Amino acid sequence: MLKFILIVAASYGLLVILVYFMQGRMLYLADVPGRTLTMTPTDVGMDYQDVAIETADGVTLHGWFIAGRTSQVLLFFHGNAGNISHRLDSIRQFRDLGLSVFIIDYRGYGQSEGRTTEKGTYSDADAAWRYLTEGRGIVPGDIVIFGRSLGASVASRLASKNRPLALIVESSFTSIPDIAQDLYPWLPARWLSRLSHATRDYVRDVRCPILVIHSRDDEIIPYRHGQAIFESANEPRTLLAIRGTHNDAFLRDERAYVEGIRTFLSGLSTPALPR
Repeated sequence: MLKFILIVAASYGLLVILVYFMQGRMLYLADVPGRTLTMTPTDVGMDYQDVAIETADGVTLHGWFIAGRTSQVLLFFHGNAGNISHRLDSIRQFRDLGLSVFIIDYRGYGQSEGRTTEKGTYSDADAAWRYLTEGRGIVPGDIVIFGRSLGASVASRLASKNRPLALIVESSFTSIPDIAQDLYPWLPARWLSRLSHATRDYVRDVRCPILVIHSRDDEIIPYRHGQAIFESANEPRTLLAIRGTHNDAFLRDERAYVEGIRTFLSGLSTPALPR
């Protein structure tokens, strides 16, 4: 019996060590489903520009700029898997609202160079902001920063450092330690975490209108995470509850999703978006 207990303890200890050192690979899933771009906006009837930008630490990132009908630009930070070619449905939704869209792949994703790290994703976001404000001359008051899932932490941190028109946080966790403890209750996940991505902490420092979107049916990141982020945000703030799973709610509940975003943006101090 003692031998069995020792084997179990040793196995658990080995698992803890593996999780501690492998957590970056567990979070940043650039190879799921793959780094190859499967489509472009042209394939779904949208003109676009291929964009290459350089970060402060010398990494070249790849992105797309899709022009819309208004002066407002949505800066899009996607989740932890796939690449920009897997976000065409979302790009279509935002463009149908009249927004231009600028979307990048983080370092290590898609056609972007480098290796993904938390600090690196923040540097990538800074570079994207500089491209819009300095490279294209877009005023900060015309930029809506958007982040989904992992990208919401990147978006929130960027919004806390600048003064965009608005911030949209979709399907986000409060922080990596919090969601890790939810997903792996049998591990000391909070203690093990070397990553933060603390969306809830970042939104406390954001001084622009915030829209928090979360599905009540999210099976990966519970709805209470969205509620906690909303409660931490400063006014003016809006909570939009939708239905559907973590990866398809924006499509499954598309009418409520799009109209909720339209209403939020139309209430800002810029001309209302066209229908």
